[in-house]
Amino acid sequence: MAKQLPYAAMREIFARFHADTPEPKGELHHTNAFTLVVAVALSAQATDKGVNRATHALFQIADTPEKMLALGEAGLIEHIKTIGLFRNKAKNVIKLSRILVEDYGGVVPSSRAALQSLPGVGRKTANVVLNMWWQFPAQAVDTHIFRLGNRSGLAPGRDVDAVERAIEDHVPAEYQLHAHHWMILHGRYICVARKPRCSDCIIRDLCQYEDKTP
Repeated sequence: MAKQLPYAAMREIFARFHADTPEPKGELHHTNAFTLVVAVALSAQATDKGVNRATHALFQIADTPEKMLALGEAGLIEHIKTIGLFRNKAKNVIKLSRILVEDYGGVVPSSRAALQSLPGVGRKTANVVLNMWWQFPAQAVDTHIFRLGNRSGLAPGRDVDAVERAIEDHVPAEYQLHAHHWMILHGRYICVARKPRCSDCIIRDLCQYEDKTP
């Protein structure tokens, strides 16, 4: 685990991320808050590309909790059976759709606690929805962010909660909104697990990773 980078380095790193990609976007396709919740819930232990393939037709016919309930668990499974853990995920999506209809008037709630009360929605999923839909500076820590944060010193921590706190505590405020997207994309495409692409890294000179590749 690298040591936490100082403020000046953090500011320079996120300035570079911003200059390279001013408006980073999440890669899960969605049309509204409900389809975003479903897409993120389906993405656990699955790739965004795989989820997007599965939901392309699904969201054309079931883009509200009411329509998802009408489709039913069996109908949902037919759309998402290419995704890992699809049976359990289908049960959760139907359950959360019913809760949204019965308890929230069919509207996705905008608090972290309310979102986390939905089946299959953990803190990471809630943070993604808060960030992407409501533009709230919530930090959703996935495996890419965890790896990058600890390798580089951007946000070291022994667990995802510690990494989330490190991002909130050390990333300058003006970069908080997009911080997790920049880190996810950098971890997914540059600071990859087995052989990081250090020669293509725009923060190479500031990164504390000792085993940089040529």
